[in-house]
Amino acid sequence: MVAYDMSKLTKTLLEAALPRSVQYTLWCSELPGFGAYILPSGQRTYFVDYRNAEGTRRRLTIGRHGKLTADQARKLAISMMGKAASGEDPAMERANARKAITFRELCKQYLDAADRGLILGKRGRSKKRSTIDTDRGRIARHIIPLLGHRLVRDIEAADINRFIRDVSIGKTAVTEKTAKLRGKAVVRGGAGTASRTAGLLGGLLSFAVSEGVIAANPARGVKRPSDNQRIRRLAPDEYAKLGNAIRSLEHEGAIQGPAAIRLISLTGCRSGEIIKLKWEEVDRAAQCFRLSDSKEGASVRPIGRPALDVVESIERKLDCPYVLAPLRQGETFGGLSNAWAKVIERSGITGVTPHTLRHSFASTAADLGFSELTIAALLGHRAGSVTSRYIHQLDTVLLSAADKVATEIQLRMSGKSGPDVTE
Repeated sequence: MVAYDMSKLTKTLLEAALPRSVQYTLWCSELPGFGAYILPSGQRTYFVDYRNAEGTRRRLTIGRHGKLTADQARKLAISMMGKAASGEDPAMERANARKAITFRELCKQYLDAADRGLILGKRGRSKKRSTIDTDRGRIARHIIPLLGHRLVRDIEAADINRFIRDVSIGKTAVTEKTAKLRGKAVVRGGAGTASRTAGLLGGLLSFAVSEGVIAANPARGVKRPSDNQRIRRLAPDEYAKLGNAIRSLEHEGAIQGPAAIRLISLTGCRSGEIIKLKWEEVDRAAQCFRLSDSKEGASVRPIGRPALDVVESIERKLDCPYVLAPLRQGETFGGLSNAWAKVIERSGITGVTPHTLRHSFASTAADLGFSELTIAALLGHRAGSVTSRYIHQLDTVLLSAADKVATEIQLRMSGKSGPDVTE
């Protein structure tokens, strides 16, 4: 940085100063410590130099020439020097002000970073779009309403415990419309929602640490409630009730909703994997789904013939890549929630979600004596994931297992089979 001749800093002097190949400085002769940078780009920026109460030299940017006049910048410099003379530190105050952001502002920064692929998820990969969308929903429906107005630096472990309790008791419960045609989102809260949202909250606070907003994550060590829905399974008699309810919908002419529930039940796939299942991912010859983008990344799932028969029963619509065709092109099937609500009401089963069907699939496989490794491969868990590189080496075991499990569940849904199972 090169110093320039000192004279009173005015608009005329500043605009007459030509840019150089390196940044240099114009100082004001009338107000020592007041100056302006001249950048090679031609940008001119006012600043003030001062010493704080400890004698440490500070330099604080005031603003860009054009947005501020020289006289306005000089008055601000005098004010800042006056604060420094009285023992204050304007630079430190500004640094602290940057850290004094609200949770609403932090969430926006986090989602902006996630959209740019800067927030990493499993195995160090950028978060998937579907995960970001889920995060965005939890932020909008739970975190912002309860913590949006709070300063991030003021959050303590007690506040996080209170947040978990409020979500658990349904304080954020609401029913709202979505962008989809006749779509709605029912936000109930509960222990499971509180646990998962608290996990996201911890991630937001870790992001705040990385951005220098706070020094430590107050969510560390806070206990989250267990999600009882994730260990729930269907007993054989409940499978029979589920099957009866599905058939009643089908008798009324419903097709895709019942098909979606059957496919989740018979495959153990996640509901999102079935909703987004494309025709090109169905490999009937190899008896598998070749999912291009599951929660675990690309995944090949051995599929029982009863499930493949359900796929074959669905009419393929022209110009629609999805097995379950949406009402509007460019979207995915949005009728699962409505169909599930009707099935649950008619069946009288309580405490279950579509994800319960995945756990029930795994439990049925265990009832039939299959090993944890085989069950993990059937579900597409990372530890037992099946890839296109070696599926043919395992097909005699896995495809047979998929057939047996799907056939057993199909029989249970018809009320014709099932050992006694207690929870």
